[in-house]
Amino acid sequence: MLQREYFGYTVAVDEVATQEWYATSPGWDCECGDCRNFLALAQQRALPQPVLDTLDALGIAPHQATYVCELYTDERGVLYQFSYRVAGEILATPPQNEEAGRCCHETYPYGAPGFPTPHFDVEFFYRLPWVLPPEENR
Repeated sequence: MLQREYFGYTVAVDEVATQEWYATSPGWDCECGDCRNFLALAQQRALPQPVLDTLDALGIAPHQATYVCELYTDERGVLYQFSYRVAGEILATPPQNEEAGRCCHETYPYGAPGFPTPHFDVEFFYRLPWVLPPEENR
């Protein structure tokens, strides 16, 4: 396992197990408007650069999120919480995390059935634009 740091968390990553699982994963498939909007951005690689850099290093395609949730919408865009499951474990947690992400253990299994253990989730919180036509909102 490779040791890496994300958002101040020290983690051990099993790259082979992670990439093998994602090789057969179709990605997030919720059909609600908020998720379709997220997936449109992900498929265009229009997510924030720190997200793309992290996913590229892990060999995960942006549309292969294992969890996506719209937290709220305001005049600045849609605040999303989205995660990607990683084979490995969290070795150390920072005393305080002020970044737009974290490493955690998401208990919601919908987006990662059959994922190898041990594992953890790399979770992001970013405000993203609405890119779908207005009539496709929700």
